[in-house]
Amino acid sequence: MTETAAVRRVEIFTGAGQRRTWSEEAKRQIVAESYSGLETACAVARRYGLSPTQLFTWRRAYRTPAVQSAEPMFAPVVVEPVKPEPAPPRRKTRRPRRGGIELEIDGVVVRVGSDASAKTVAAVIGALKAQR
Repeated sequence: MTETAAVRRVEIFTGAGQRRTWSEEAKRQIVAESYSGLETACAVARRYGLSPTQLFTWRRAYRTPAVQSAEPMFAPVVVEPVKPEPAPPRRKTRRPRRGGIELEIDGVVVRVGSDASAKTVAAVIGALKAQR
């Protein structure tokens, strides 16, 4: 034989089951109670049968001022193309390329890539020395 627990509370819902509507005055009063500091906002929400998220949504709505402007929020804008100013001429600078070798012999600049073999580099240097 199994023992059954006594029923402590029974709720019966009747009607179509629709959402409750709260007047602005009631919402403001509930939000004010949630800020009183006497109990937590969740406790206030439970007391009124609200979910805490609903109460926090109301609190956020009353914190931000409502925009009461009949004027449109947009302004006409005219965009005109702007001609770019010519860039100043670039100075040529002699910089070695990454991973390569730059040789200057008697005013002649030779750039050798990093993939060149040692024999090729030696031949180029030899040719430059012969030209002197």
